[in-house]
Amino acid sequence: QVQLVESGGGLVQPGGSLRLSCSASGSISSINIAGWYRQAPGKQRELVASITRGGSTNYQDFVKGRFTISRDDAKNTVYLQMNSLKPEDTAVYYCNADLRSYTGYLRNYWGPGTQVTVSS
Repeated sequence: QVQLVESGGGLVQPGGSLRLSCSASGSISSINIAGWYRQAPGKQRELVASITRGGSTNYQDFVKGRFTISRDDAKNTVYLQMNSLKPEDTAVYYCNADLRSYTGYLRNYWGPGTQVTVSS
């Protein structure tokens, strides 16, 4: 019943922009810490950015100044704005979040991923 679903991926030229969304649904009280990860073919899954319950953000060096993570708690949604995209940003992007139930139980969830392809 509880799930995370990403959207907004697609094909874009180098230098272009995309905005990814991650929506939580089901019987949850709130999103605690959340993050965006990515995985390119043949490579390890890596953290891109994270955001805490209070809105504090953290970015990996390879996306600093280009990507912005944000959240809308009223919509139970986390976003990743990606600007100045490079071919090496091509990957499947995954949302991960700790979701709290109405009884206070905290559990981690992954979305199924959305493909981002940066190519001419």
